[in-house]
Amino acid sequence: MEKVFTAHETAVIDDNCKIGRGTKIWHFSHIMSGCEIGENCNIGQNVVVSPGVVLGKNVKVQNNVSIYTGVICEDDVFLGPSMVFTNVINPRSAVVRKSEYLKTHVKYGASIGANATIVCGVTLGEFCFIGAGAVVIKDVKPYALVVGNPSHQVGWMSEFGHKLDFDSNGLAECPESKEIYILYCDKVTKRIK
Repeated sequence: MEKVFTAHETAVIDDNCKIGRGTKIWHFSHIMSGCEIGENCNIGQNVVVSPGVVLGKNVKVQNNVSIYTGVICEDDVFLGPSMVFTNVINPRSAVVRKSEYLKTHVKYGASIGANATIVCGVTLGEFCFIGAGAVVIKDVKPYALVVGNPSHQVGWMSEFGHKLDFDSNGLAECPESKEIYILYCDKVTKRIK
């Protein structure tokens, strides 16, 4: 069988993983049995991808991230250095709770900053932006910018990662892409050209 991905010699890749074409796995990472990694992903150094985890296409995982069972990341997700996922809401060393893992869903294009913590059982909306060090304990809306502990929304972000400044008509332009976004009823959508 042709190997369609690249892995550093120190990476450990268990049997029964699905790893997409063009994916790169770097030093000291462990890809565990039963996970699925899409095409063109980049798995940084010292990363653990646990059984049952699903990563879509073009997911960027920076160094020192553990992605635990129950996490699903859609295409184009960015996981910043040393960010943390959990999968049990009330862990105890002496109590086995493997049957109680909660799902965490990171939707298309979302970015999670360095050292952020995502408490299990939440959904992070499309193109949301989780600031460095934030502690997320509830769902995050699409395009929302959240920061702090516990995290709270402080604005909206474009698909290119720029903070949006909405005018009195609820319109904002991304300074990089020049795309127009609409804020209506506390929801952001991109205007179709």
